Amino acid sequence: MTGTGKRKKRIAILGSTGSIGTQALEVIQQNPDIFEVEVLAANNNVELLIRQAALFVPNAVVIANEFHFQTLSDALADFPIKVYAGCDAIEQIVEMDTIDIVLTALVGYAGLLPTIRAVQSGKHIALANKETLVVAGELIKKLAIDNRVSILPVDSEHSAIFQCLAGEDYRTIEKVILTASGGPFREKSLDEMHRATRREALNHPNWCMGDKITIDSASLMNKGLEAIEAKWLFDLTPAQIEIVIHPQSIVHSMVQFNDGSIKAQMGLPDMRLPIHYALAFPQRINADFPRFNFADYPVLNFDKPDFEKFRNLALAYEAMHKGGNMPCIMNAANEIVVDAFLSDKTGFTQMTDIIEQTMQVATFIKNPALDDFKETDMEARKIASGLIK
Repeated sequence: MTGTGKRKKRIAILGSTGSIGTQALEVIQQNPDIFEVEVLAANNNVELLIRQAALFVPNAVVIANEFHFQTLSDALADFPIKVYAGCDAIEQIVEMDTIDIVLTALVGYAGLLPTIRAVQSGKHIALANKETLVVAGELIKKLAIDNRVSILPVDSEHSAIFQCLAGEDYRTIEKVILTASGGPFREKSLDEMHRATRREALNHPNWCMGDKITIDSASLMNKGLEAIEAKWLFDLTPAQIEIVIHPQSIVHSMVQFNDGSIKAQMGLPDMRLPIHYALAFPQRINADFPRFNFADYPVLNFDKPDFEKFRNLALAYEAMHKGGNMPCIMNAANEIVVDAFLSDKTGFTQMTDIIEQTMQVATFIKNPALDDFKETDMEARKIASGLIK
């Protein structure tokens, strides 16, 4: 119980050792009277998971890689913590009755099935895994409605839109405007992007994020994924989703209404802010994060994205327009090529070529079910892997 007599909000963090997960734990640690950690789950980073578990003493911890189970179990033997291993265990753990909200921060397609299980068990979702809605947005939305579950966005752009829409009628939305920093190659030529190195692509100018999302930001695939996610989160058509390049990353996104007025949500680029908002919702609670000062940013720039240079954006809109399992195909191919680029197995602009070819070859299904998404993901990964030279 908190000092006000209210029960603390009990949180499960899927992906606790990643960038979003570690920052979420900072937020929880700063608000011990409001939040408590119920479950921690990670993929591979067992050493950090052990430290997190020892500090927060959750009810349970899960490591997806079963190879690390004994190490985790031995290290936590003196703590009153249940220890599990395996991807199935992550899907099952979210059904615990003691969980109030699940923060899904696993990277990529891996976040889909645990999110589905959490929604089916009536858990509210703080969604940091954009691929969940990219792959199966229609399915997730229906499940959320059927189970009376809230999907609270954690991405800074979607959190901004969500905040701008507080108290508004969604039917009055004319369009949403997603902002993008432009990444490290905003002012680079296409030839320079052809020769881009891993180190250059990971050098994001504004945000500190995990490797996969940082590469997606450099290619602007991240903004394409966010456009698809926005479609499902806010019941939009592709024509209602606009992207602008905003190098300072101060305006996190905007909503234009049918009377022509625009609302914007602003702040310093700090992922703890949208995490804080999602976990505390519907309350807005105090935080001591650094404050934005207009005097420090006398000029804010906005420009149109270059769809020819950043072709991933065009592919994402193509996938969104086509619908069905096409976004799933695109996402699977992207996960394969990003991993290949990070392993120095393909070039930066070659990633887009492989994604496009995979979208052309993979089996298209207009009205996919969950099993179709599983098969599509496997097929697209196989095709994309075969195209890497």
